Amino acid sequence: MAHRVTVYEVGPRDGLQNEARTVPTADKLALIGALAAAGLRRIEASSFVSPRWIPQLADAAEVTAALPAVDGTSYVVLVPNAKGLDRLAVALARAGEGHPPVEAAVFLSASETHNRKNLNRTVAETLGELEALVPAALARGLRVRGYVSTVWGCPYEGPVDPGRAAEIVERLLALGCHQVSLGDTIGVGTPNQTRRILGLLRARARPEQIALHMHDTRGTALANVLAGLEEGVTTFDASIGGLGGCPYAPGASGNLATEDLVYMLDGMGLETGVDFRKLVAAGALAQRLVGRTLPGKALQAELARAAPAGG
Repeated sequence: MAHRVTVYEVGPRDGLQNEARTVPTADKLALIGALAAAGLRRIEASSFVSPRWIPQLADAAEVTAALPAVDGTSYVVLVPNAKGLDRLAVALARAGEGHPPVEAAVFLSASETHNRKNLNRTVAETLGELEALVPAALARGLRVRGYVSTVWGCPYEGPVDPGRAAEIVERLLALGCHQVSLGDTIGVGTPNQTRRILGLLRARARPEQIALHMHDTRGTALANVLAGLEEGVTTFDASIGGLGGCPYAPGASGNLATEDLVYMLDGMGLETGVDFRKLVAAGALAQRLVGRTLPGKALQAELARAAPAGG
Protein backbone atom coordinates (compact mmCIF):
# COMPACT_ATOMS: atom_id res chain seq x y z
CA MET A 1 0.00 0.00 0.00
CA ALA A 2 1.35 3.40 -0.98
CA HIS A 3 2.27 5.86 1.78
CA ARG A 4 0.91 8.92 -0.03
CA VAL A 5 -2.56 9.27 -1.55
CA THR A 6 -3.95 11.93 -3.89
CA VAL A 7 -7.43 13.19 -3.05
CA TYR A 8 -9.01 14.49 -6.26
CA GLU A 9 -11.76 17.00 -5.49
CA VAL A 10 -14.84 16.98 -7.75
CA GLY A 11 -17.29 19.08 -5.72
CA PRO A 12 -17.18 22.32 -7.76
CA ARG A 13 -18.11 20.37 -10.89
CA ASP A 14 -19.69 17.01 -10.15
CA GLY A 15 -21.27 18.28 -6.96
CA LEU A 16 -22.65 21.67 -7.97
CA GLN A 17 -24.03 20.42 -11.29
CA ASN A 18 -26.54 18.32 -9.36
CA GLU A 19 -27.79 21.14 -7.14
CA ALA A 20 -31.19 22.71 -7.75
CA ARG A 21 -29.74 26.07 -6.70
CA THR A 22 -27.27 27.67 -9.12
CA VAL A 23 -24.31 28.97 -7.15
CA PRO A 24 -23.03 32.39 -8.33
CA THR A 25 -19.63 32.49 -10.02
CA ALA A 26 -17.97 34.44 -7.21
CA ASP A 27 -19.18 31.90 -4.66
CA LYS A 28 -17.91 29.00 -6.77
CA LEU A 29 -14.50 30.65 -6.88
CA ALA A 30 -14.59 31.21 -3.12
CA LEU A 31 -15.30 27.51 -2.60
CA ILE A 32 -12.51 26.51 -5.00
CA GLY A 33 -10.16 28.85 -3.15
CA ALA A 34 -11.11 27.30 0.20
CA LEU A 35 -10.48 23.79 -1.17
CA ALA A 36 -7.07 24.80 -2.49
CA ALA A 37 -6.25 26.47 0.83
CA ALA A 38 -7.06 23.18 2.56
CA GLY A 39 -4.29 21.52 0.58
CA LEU A 40 -6.25 19.81 -2.19
CA ARG A 41 -3.94 19.84 -5.20
CA ARG A 42 -6.23 18.50 -7.94
CA ILE A 43 -9.59 20.22 -8.18
CA GLU A 44 -12.23 19.69 -10.84
CA ALA A 45 -13.54 23.19 -11.42
CA SER A 46 -16.28 23.04 -14.07
CA SER A 47 -17.46 21.52 -17.34
CA PHE A 48 -17.76 22.97 -20.85
CA VAL A 49 -20.97 21.11 -21.57
CA SER A 50 -23.90 22.91 -23.17
CA PRO A 51 -25.58 25.30 -20.70
CA ARG A 52 -28.90 24.00 -22.03
CA TRP A 53 -28.18 20.63 -20.44
CA ILE A 54 -26.40 21.78 -17.28
CA PRO A 55 -27.30 25.42 -16.57
CA GLN A 56 -25.58 25.24 -13.16
CA LEU A 57 -22.24 25.26 -15.01
CA ALA A 58 -23.07 27.87 -17.65
CA ASP A 59 -20.27 30.06 -16.24
CA ALA A 60 -17.53 27.51 -16.98
CA ALA A 61 -15.50 30.03 -18.98
CA GLU A 62 -15.69 32.69 -16.27
CA VAL A 63 -14.74 30.22 -13.53
CA THR A 64 -11.86 28.78 -15.56
CA ALA A 65 -10.43 32.19 -16.42
CA ALA A 66 -10.45 33.28 -12.76
CA LEU A 67 -9.13 30.13 -11.04
CA PRO A 68 -6.90 31.03 -8.08
CA ALA A 69 -3.19 30.38 -8.49
CA VAL A 70 -2.00 28.27 -5.55
CA ASP A 71 1.42 26.63 -5.53
CA GLY A 72 1.13 22.98 -6.47
CA THR A 73 -2.58 23.12 -7.33
CA SER A 74 -3.87 22.21 -10.77
CA TYR A 75 -7.42 22.25 -12.06
CA VAL A 76 -9.46 20.05 -14.37
CA VAL A 77 -12.46 20.86 -16.55
CA LEU A 78 -14.61 18.48 -18.58
CA VAL A 79 -14.73 18.83 -22.36
CA PRO A 80 -17.41 16.63 -23.95
CA ASN A 81 -16.53 17.45 -27.56
CA ALA A 82 -14.48 19.66 -29.90
CA LYS A 83 -16.70 22.66 -29.20
CA GLY A 84 -16.08 22.29 -25.48
CA LEU A 85 -12.34 22.11 -26.10
CA ASP A 86 -12.50 25.29 -28.18
CA ARG A 87 -14.40 27.07 -25.38
CA LEU A 88 -11.74 25.97 -22.90
CA ALA A 89 -8.98 27.30 -25.16
CA VAL A 90 -10.72 30.69 -25.38
CA ALA A 91 -11.10 30.85 -21.58
CA LEU A 92 -7.42 30.07 -21.05
CA ALA A 93 -6.42 32.67 -23.63
CA ARG A 94 -8.50 35.24 -21.75
CA ALA A 95 -6.74 34.35 -18.51
CA GLY A 96 -3.31 35.00 -19.98
CA GLU A 97 0.09 34.24 -18.48
CA GLY A 98 0.39 33.26 -14.85
CA HIS A 99 -2.80 31.22 -14.93
CA PRO A 100 -2.59 28.00 -12.90
CA PRO A 101 -2.29 24.66 -14.73
CA VAL A 102 -5.53 23.33 -16.23
CA GLU A 103 -6.14 19.95 -17.79
CA ALA A 104 -9.06 18.52 -19.73
CA ALA A 105 -11.20 15.51 -18.90
CA VAL A 106 -13.19 13.35 -21.32
CA PHE A 107 -15.87 10.84 -20.43
CA LEU A 108 -18.02 7.93 -21.53
CA SER A 109 -19.82 4.97 -20.00
CA ALA A 110 -19.06 1.28 -19.81
CA SER A 111 -22.72 0.45 -20.52
CA GLU A 112 -24.39 1.20 -23.85
CA THR A 113 -27.72 2.42 -22.49
CA HIS A 114 -26.20 4.88 -20.03
CA ASN A 115 -23.84 6.19 -22.70
CA ARG A 116 -26.77 6.79 -25.04
CA LYS A 117 -28.73 8.56 -22.28
CA ASN A 118 -25.75 10.68 -21.30
CA LEU A 119 -24.10 11.38 -24.67
CA ASN A 120 -26.74 10.38 -27.22
CA ARG A 121 -24.40 7.97 -29.00
CA THR A 122 -23.00 4.45 -28.71
CA VAL A 123 -19.83 3.61 -26.84
CA ALA A 124 -18.10 2.87 -30.16
CA GLU A 125 -19.19 6.23 -31.58
CA THR A 126 -17.95 8.04 -28.48
CA LEU A 127 -14.58 6.30 -28.65
CA GLY A 128 -14.38 7.33 -32.30
CA GLU A 129 -14.89 10.98 -31.32
CA LEU A 130 -12.31 10.70 -28.56
CA GLU A 131 -9.76 9.45 -31.06
CA ALA A 132 -9.80 13.00 -32.43
CA LEU A 133 -10.61 14.95 -29.26
CA VAL A 134 -7.87 13.61 -26.99
CA PRO A 135 -5.01 14.20 -29.49
CA ALA A 136 -6.45 17.67 -30.18
CA ALA A 137 -6.30 18.51 -26.47
CA LEU A 138 -2.78 17.14 -26.18
CA ALA A 139 -1.74 19.24 -29.19
CA ARG A 140 -2.91 22.33 -27.28
CA GLY A 141 -0.55 21.42 -24.44
CA LEU A 142 -3.26 20.05 -22.14
CA ARG A 143 -3.00 16.91 -20.07
CA VAL A 144 -6.09 14.73 -20.44
CA ARG A 145 -7.88 12.62 -17.86
CA GLY A 146 -10.49 10.03 -18.80
CA TYR A 147 -13.67 9.00 -17.02
CA VAL A 148 -15.51 5.72 -17.40
CA SER A 149 -18.95 5.69 -15.76
CA THR A 150 -21.17 2.74 -14.72
CA VAL A 151 -18.20 0.41 -14.24
CA TRP A 152 -19.77 -1.38 -11.26
CA GLY A 153 -23.34 -1.29 -12.53
CA CYS A 154 -25.81 0.52 -14.79
CA PRO A 155 -29.20 1.92 -13.75
CA TYR A 156 -30.68 0.56 -16.99
CA GLU A 157 -28.76 -2.64 -17.68
CA GLY A 158 -27.85 -3.80 -14.18
CA PRO A 159 -24.45 -5.50 -13.69
CA VAL A 160 -21.77 -4.51 -16.22
CA ASP A 161 -19.09 -6.85 -17.52
CA PRO A 162 -15.83 -5.49 -16.03
CA GLY A 163 -14.04 -6.63 -19.18
CA ARG A 164 -15.81 -3.85 -21.10
CA ALA A 165 -14.45 -1.21 -18.75
CA ALA A 166 -10.96 -2.72 -18.97
CA GLU A 167 -11.03 -2.49 -22.77
CA ILE A 168 -12.19 1.15 -22.63
CA VAL A 169 -9.46 2.03 -20.13
CA GLU A 170 -6.86 0.50 -22.41
CA ARG A 171 -8.18 2.55 -25.35
CA LEU A 172 -8.15 5.81 -23.38
CA LEU A 173 -4.60 5.27 -22.16
CA ALA A 174 -3.48 4.45 -25.69
CA LEU A 175 -5.00 7.73 -26.90
CA GLY A 176 -2.87 9.63 -24.41
CA CYS A 177 -4.96 10.02 -21.24
CA HIS A 178 -2.53 10.11 -18.33
CA GLN A 179 -5.12 8.73 -15.91
CA VAL A 180 -8.54 7.10 -16.10
CA SER A 181 -11.08 7.39 -13.30
CA LEU A 182 -13.45 4.44 -12.84
CA GLY A 183 -16.90 5.48 -11.67
CA ASP A 184 -19.38 3.56 -9.53
CA THR A 185 -22.09 5.87 -10.82
CA ILE A 186 -24.99 4.43 -8.83
CA GLY A 187 -23.06 3.25 -5.78
CA VAL A 188 -23.59 -0.50 -6.05
CA GLY A 189 -19.98 -1.66 -5.74
CA THR A 190 -18.59 -3.98 -3.07
CA PRO A 191 -14.93 -4.60 -2.16
CA ASN A 192 -14.65 -8.01 -3.82
CA GLN A 193 -16.12 -6.56 -7.02
CA THR A 194 -13.61 -3.71 -6.83
CA ARG A 195 -10.75 -6.16 -6.48
CA ARG A 196 -11.97 -8.12 -9.51
CA ILE A 197 -12.18 -4.98 -11.65
CA LEU A 198 -8.73 -3.78 -10.63
CA GLY A 199 -7.32 -7.27 -11.11
CA LEU A 200 -8.41 -7.17 -14.75
CA LEU A 201 -6.52 -3.90 -15.19
CA ARG A 202 -3.18 -5.04 -13.77
CA ALA A 203 -1.84 -6.08 -17.15
CA ARG A 204 -3.28 -3.01 -18.92
CA ALA A 205 -2.42 -0.05 -16.67
CA ARG A 206 -0.01 1.03 -13.97
CA PRO A 207 -1.61 1.76 -10.57
CA GLU A 208 -1.00 5.51 -10.86
CA GLN A 209 -2.93 5.54 -14.15
CA ILE A 210 -6.12 4.44 -12.39
CA ALA A 211 -8.34 6.43 -10.04
CA LEU A 212 -11.53 5.39 -8.28
CA HIS A 213 -14.67 7.55 -8.22
CA MET A 214 -16.93 5.85 -5.69
CA HIS A 215 -20.46 6.86 -4.77
CA ASP A 216 -21.75 6.20 -1.27
CA THR A 217 -25.37 5.49 -2.15
CA ARG A 218 -25.31 2.21 -0.21
CA GLY A 219 -22.64 3.14 2.33
CA THR A 220 -19.84 1.10 0.72
CA ALA A 221 -17.65 3.85 -0.76
CA LEU A 222 -14.93 3.79 1.92
CA ALA A 223 -14.86 -0.01 1.88
CA ASN A 224 -14.22 0.14 -1.86
CA VAL A 225 -11.52 2.78 -1.34
CA LEU A 226 -9.79 0.44 1.10
CA ALA A 227 -9.94 -2.37 -1.46
CA GLY A 228 -8.47 0.01 -4.03
CA LEU A 229 -5.64 0.98 -1.68
CA GLU A 230 -4.82 -2.68 -1.16
CA GLU A 231 -4.64 -3.09 -4.95
CA GLY A 232 -2.20 -0.19 -5.29
CA VAL A 233 -4.52 2.65 -6.37
CA THR A 234 -3.29 6.02 -5.08
CA THR A 235 -5.87 8.52 -6.44
CA PHE A 236 -9.45 8.74 -5.22
CA ASP A 237 -12.15 11.17 -6.28
CA ALA A 238 -14.33 12.78 -3.63
CA SER A 239 -16.71 15.71 -3.25
CA ILE A 240 -16.70 18.26 -0.45
CA GLY A 241 -19.44 17.49 2.05
CA GLY A 242 -20.72 14.71 -0.21
CA LEU A 243 -22.06 17.31 -2.65
CA GLY A 244 -23.88 15.80 -5.60
CA GLY A 245 -26.60 13.22 -5.44
CA CYS A 246 -27.22 10.13 -7.48
CA PRO A 247 -30.06 10.91 -9.92
CA TYR A 248 -30.99 7.24 -10.07
CA ALA A 249 -31.42 6.84 -6.31
CA PRO A 250 -33.59 9.73 -5.08
CA GLY A 251 -32.93 10.63 -1.47
CA ALA A 252 -29.73 8.60 -1.32
CA SER A 253 -26.29 10.08 -0.92
CA GLY A 254 -24.10 10.27 -3.97
CA ASN A 255 -20.41 11.19 -4.07
CA LEU A 256 -18.05 10.06 -1.37
CA ALA A 257 -17.50 13.04 0.95
CA THR A 258 -13.97 14.44 0.88
CA GLU A 259 -13.93 14.87 4.66
CA ASP A 260 -14.91 11.22 5.20
CA LEU A 261 -12.13 10.07 2.88
CA VAL A 262 -9.45 12.30 4.41
CA TYR A 263 -10.51 11.35 7.96
CA MET A 264 -10.03 7.67 7.14
CA LEU A 265 -6.73 8.18 5.32
CA ASP A 266 -5.38 10.33 8.16
CA GLY A 267 -6.37 7.64 10.64
CA MET A 268 -4.47 5.07 8.57
CA GLY A 269 -1.32 7.18 8.70
CA LEU A 270 -1.39 7.90 4.95
CA GLU A 271 -0.20 11.27 3.67
CA THR A 272 -2.68 13.41 1.73
CA GLY A 273 -1.29 16.91 2.23
CA VAL A 274 -4.80 18.01 3.25
CA ASP A 275 -5.45 20.08 6.38
CA PHE A 276 -8.53 18.44 7.87
CA ARG A 277 -9.53 21.52 9.89
CA LYS A 278 -9.45 23.74 6.79
CA LEU A 279 -11.27 21.05 4.84
CA VAL A 280 -14.13 21.10 7.35
CA ALA A 281 -14.26 24.89 6.98
CA ALA A 282 -14.57 24.44 3.21
CA GLY A 283 -17.35 21.92 3.79
CA ALA A 284 -19.20 24.39 6.01
CA LEU A 285 -18.86 27.00 3.25
CA ALA A 286 -20.22 24.56 0.64
CA GLN A 287 -23.18 23.84 2.89
CA ARG A 288 -23.96 27.54 3.23
CA LEU A 289 -23.66 28.12 -0.52
CA VAL A 290 -26.11 25.37 -1.50
CA GLY A 291 -28.49 26.12 1.36
CA ARG A 292 -28.97 22.60 2.64
CA THR A 293 -27.42 20.14 5.06
CA LEU A 294 -24.81 18.05 3.28
CA PRO A 295 -24.55 14.29 3.85
CA GLY A 296 -20.85 14.05 4.70
CA LYS A 297 -20.63 12.24 8.03
CA ALA A 298 -17.29 13.65 9.16
CA LEU A 299 -18.42 17.17 8.25
CA GLN A 300 -21.60 16.90 10.31
CA ALA A 301 -19.74 15.34 13.25
CA GLU A 302 -17.19 18.16 13.29
CA LEU A 303 -19.82 20.87 12.93
CA ALA A 304 -21.86 19.36 15.77
CA ARG A 305 -18.79 19.22 17.98
CA ALA A 306 -18.03 22.87 17.27
CA ALA A 307 -21.61 24.01 17.94
CA PRO A 308 -22.38 25.67 21.29
CA ALA A 309 -23.97 23.44 23.94
CA GLY A 310 -27.68 23.25 23.33
CA GLY A 311 -27.23 24.64 19.79
